[in-house]
Amino acid sequence: MPAPAPGYVVLLPVKPPARGKSRLVGIEPHERADLARSFALDTAESCLAATRVSAVLVITDDAHFAADVARLGAAVIPDGVSGDLNETLVQGAREARRRWPRLRPAALCGDLPALRSADLDTALAASEGAGARYVEDAAGGGTTLYTAPHDLFRPAFGPGSAAAHLAGGARPLEGDLHSLRHDVDTLEDLEAVRRFGLGPRTALASVRVGSLG
Repeated sequence: MPAPAPGYVVLLPVKPPARGKSRLVGIEPHERADLARSFALDTAESCLAATRVSAVLVITDDAHFAADVARLGAAVIPDGVSGDLNETLVQGAREARRRWPRLRPAALCGDLPALRSADLDTALAASEGAGARYVEDAAGGGTTLYTAPHDLFRPAFGPGSAAAHLAGGARPLEGDLHSLRHDVDTLEDLEAVRRFGLGPRTALASVRVGSLG
């Protein structure tokens, strides 16, 4: 029988929750931090449950969050280039290659609180083979997932990232992939993804926020 195909290592960069999600306006700072932490933990847990994901490497400078996500089973490293997301991901990919040389890196947004493991598996299965692939976000123009072999791994997250990834030679992944396309930056975004089913921590955190209860 042929050997099984190598899996993926998901690179999950996470800002310290106290500083993340600044566009979640109209709520208290501790509520915003609670939501940001919950988004990232639910995203990590969905990644860990995906059959094509062999490892999750979280890159964060928050020691408390690092301990929380490590308890889920993710590996954690500090962010050596805080402030530059793409360099953070390149750093993470280098460390991932050192630890798991047969695994292909996949950079993922940490604010996908309704992510379904099945959608992630579908995207990763379609990404197998040569070349870089990416998933455009539901709003259009952004990127939620980018994956490439190590020698082609050149993430270009930021404004206009979908066009930047396309210009860099990556191909878009088609299909619904609804829960993978909906990242959450605002309270309106959070309401929009409820229909996909929020992760357990995000569901509890949103109830604790009075305006969402």
